[in-house]
Amino acid sequence: MAEAVAQDEVRRHIETLREWIDGCPPGGMVFFGGAGVSTESGIPDFRSTGGLYAQRYPYPPETMVSHSFFEAHPREFFQFYFDRMIAPDARPNRAHEKLAELEARGICSAVITQNIDGLHQAAGSRAVHELHGSVHRNTCTGCDCRFDLSAIMALHEASSDGVPRCPDCGAIVKPDVVLYEEPLDEAVLEAAVDAIARASLLVVAGTSLVVYPAAGLLRYFQGSHLAIVNLSPTAADKNADLCIPAKVGDVFGW
Repeated sequence: MAEAVAQDEVRRHIETLREWIDGCPPGGMVFFGGAGVSTESGIPDFRSTGGLYAQRYPYPPETMVSHSFFEAHPREFFQFYFDRMIAPDARPNRAHEKLAELEARGICSAVITQNIDGLHQAAGSRAVHELHGSVHRNTCTGCDCRFDLSAIMALHEASSDGVPRCPDCGAIVKPDVVLYEEPLDEAVLEAAVDAIARASLLVVAGTSLVVYPAAGLLRYFQGSHLAIVNLSPTAADKNADLCIPAKVGDVFGW
């Protein structure tokens, strides 16, 4: 009985959020998402039981995705990167598609994402601020030549040690993703702050809100409604007008 009541409450909260979205002023909604937005596309998150941080490697995953590890152990870095951090066959799910639809309807003015998979753009969203970069952009550390995802994958496959190197200068090609010990892109960060500060409705979804400085962006929100969609509680729940413990795709699947 208690579980049925809880599910009824979740459904009511989802309906309330959908009413807020439909009643939002033009461009008044901003979406801030994390790894939980893409799990339904088959991309693992970080902190769940089957997430990246639960995997067994010679080094802790947090270490292997740091800048110093990339420089000191490029072979091990790229082994982990190509094994666990890219999903070239992943496709947008219901949440990505609904957000693109809401942008096309003039409701959602921006998507701010901690993900690096590019699925929001694949679904059709245009105003996307990628806080942690993207696997689809890669840059030679020697001559600044640019490579897309398929190109760096080909360089990885052709390399004797798995380290992608520029065919022009021979330097390592680095993914344009933000590693630990690296700062966020200032222009992207400023655009995200501006979007949140202007929002009437901020929907935070699929993120545990423990990674800073991204998690600190919520303090710039001064709008009418803050909704948090996450399977587990977050530190920001006490400040939210609505907390929905559900999968992001279920909430945005209408």
